[in-house]
Amino acid sequence: MAPQEIYLRVPAVASPLDPVCFLSGGIFLDTSAPTNLTRFISNGESSAVGFGSKLRRSLSRRVAVICMDGRNWRKRGGNAVKFMSLTASIKDKESDRDSSSKSNAVNTMKHLWAGAVAAMVSRTMVAPLERLKLEYMIRGEQRKLPEAIYAIAVSQGLKGFWRGNFVNILRTAPFKAINFYAYDTYRKYLIRISGDQQATTNLHRMMAGAAAGITATILCIPMDTIRTKMVAPGGEALGGIVGVFYHMVRTEGFFSLYKGLLPSIISMAPSGAVFYSVYDILKSAYLYSPEGMRRRSTMIKSGGNKLDQLELNPARTLLYGAISGCCAEITTFPFEVVRRQLQMQVRANRLNAVATCVKIVEQGGITALYSGLFPSLLQVLPSAAITFFVYELMKKVLEV
Repeated sequence: MAPQEIYLRVPAVASPLDPVCFLSGGIFLDTSAPTNLTRFISNGESSAVGFGSKLRRSLSRRVAVICMDGRNWRKRGGNAVKFMSLTASIKDKESDRDSSSKSNAVNTMKHLWAGAVAAMVSRTMVAPLERLKLEYMIRGEQRKLPEAIYAIAVSQGLKGFWRGNFVNILRTAPFKAINFYAYDTYRKYLIRISGDQQATTNLHRMMAGAAAGITATILCIPMDTIRTKMVAPGGEALGGIVGVFYHMVRTEGFFSLYKGLLPSIISMAPSGAVFYSVYDILKSAYLYSPEGMRRRSTMIKSGGNKLDQLELNPARTLLYGAISGCCAEITTFPFEVVRRQLQMQVRANRLNAVATCVKIVEQGGITALYSGLFPSLLQVLPSAAITFFVYELMKKVLEV
């Protein structure tokens, strides 16, 4: 008789093929065997009648795989009877659930760290351009770009270009970590509920990107408000992050940290949709092109240089990141201008988002809504490129 396997059917257990312990024993198959025992084996019952209440309670939450080998024979009462050796592998459902939860938690942390590191590296490298963008958007800088650069260098020195960078990192690191993780999570969820597990549509990408932008904005806007206040005129006198926080809460209330939330959400929803969908569309188009398929077929799977394991080569990753950042910035820049102006207002003369937008247009025309777009693009292009590149690289390094 060839070896067989009998699976004990236990409800709500995914798979019996990953045992964590083994039990060995045997049974005699003859007419004198207890009826309840033979019924238990032959019918694959999930109850443990005849095995005692303790084993019954144990098997009610476990999976057993019984391997029977009929090559062994024993003598019993002068008659030859067949003896079937048993090996039962037992898998504890609670143990498997705990292991899965720990694995998911570790993977989530790695995913968040990949986004956070990408933000820290990119923001530090483009901090001078970020400072120039804020000069035009908040202070209403009218001088040409070279003159603005010279003025900062003379008045504050080289470190003036990195002024506020630490608080910017405190803002952007969790923002990007949440943003990237939320995008992948929402996209996978949308694919799952659509019923098509293989295809990611452009609608999925845009909806996931918009939802990720909104999620990250709601959680991280207080740090953005504090940073804006710090680099504004008079911000130096408030004493850094803690000083600005206490000043705003004391004079304007806690919810002043959420000034500009509505235009921020209105801005980040389309920004996230464009940012991620453009990059994913370009990436997918390349990966399914003849050149991309050749790269995937020859790509190093394990070990070696992590750069060689990127689905896109470094140059293409940087290029696609820059294009996606540029498209997102142009699409949503007017909302960004309104949001910054809202964050600068004090309680005495506070206006809503629509009134603020009208005031900006009245004072400077429609072009005022795009004031600082050029230095902003100079900052966004390398920032988005570096962000995507470091993020993709960190996912390989951390094995996300």
